Amino acid sequence: MLKRAKALFLGLMTSVISLPLSGALGAEEATWNLNMPRGVTEVSQAAYDIHMIMMWICTVIGVLVFGFMFYVMFAHRKSRGVKAANFHENLTVEILWTIVPALILIVMAVPATTALLKVYDTENPDIDIKVTGYQWKWQYEYIGEDIKFMSELRTSQDEQYGREPKGEHYLREVTQPLVIPTNKKVRFLITGNDVIHSWWVPDFAVKRDAIPGLFTAAWAKTDQPGTYVGACTELCGKDHSRMPVVVEVKEEADYEAWLAGKKEEAVLYKSTIGKQWTNEELMAKGEAVYSVSCAGCHQSEGQGIAGIFPSLIGSSIVTGPVEGHIGILINGVA
Repeated sequence: MLKRAKALFLGLMTSVISLPLSGALGAEEATWNLNMPRGVTEVSQAAYDIHMIMMWICTVIGVLVFGFMFYVMFAHRKSRGVKAANFHENLTVEILWTIVPALILIVMAVPATTALLKVYDTENPDIDIKVTGYQWKWQYEYIGEDIKFMSELRTSQDEQYGREPKGEHYLREVTQPLVIPTNKKVRFLITGNDVIHSWWVPDFAVKRDAIPGLFTAAWAKTDQPGTYVGACTELCGKDHSRMPVVVEVKEEADYEAWLAGKKEEAVLYKSTIGKQWTNEELMAKGEAVYSVSCAGCHQSEGQGIAGIFPSLIGSSIVTGPVEGHIGILINGVA
């Protein structure tokens, strides 16, 4: 019995140890790991440090408790003729197993509380960005900069419905990513416009619900430029899986150049108000908007989805007076 138990234990340990090593020794590096990612912000690194502290404390406790338990089970088993002791209580032991766990919890609570205070310290930001969730896209507004834009899924309908091969960034690419600078404290003021969404960027250790009528705050500060991808993590309707979050972190000089470019775009946009557009220009703009905002439901050729979204082809609304069409788009159907 003892030999079989040892063989089983050694076999299990060999499998567990070889699992992470197999990815490192293989021809290709695994795209996943067994541990929590460290992330790139002060908050994410604080969360990672807490995770590691707790994991090691729990590991040490587990090894000691289970090691002692297995030793007692094997060393005092019935087949060796060991007689069970008869006793009712031991006051010293009871005091120890009350005080020692309490002290361990206090030791664990100190760094955890410090990290939580850091997570919720949204005061004194360098930049404020309002994040608004819509079905099924995000709007970013840079407070005080007169910059506001929508960030929508850019993956084509042909890729989504299998008419073309899936690209490298399938369902993880957007029309306009959120852009922030390095070494600046950026506060995100998160809300929703229609239903509850949730804005999540794992490398920032930021996840906040976007609730209509309510603002929740989070912040990030990093010194690592790059592109970081997240998602909506609150089921919000048909295209919930198609509203990714993409954040580009740029060096401060590159960010300032991007900011200047967006301000020029805003000025140019305002200058076009009241402009008389040609029919060709209007059709080109309409096609661009339709492919991003409408084709997901009404399909690329306007055929719709039977029983869910009506076809636009030959529709009396589409072919009727334009004022009625605009009214429905803006005000909906009563």
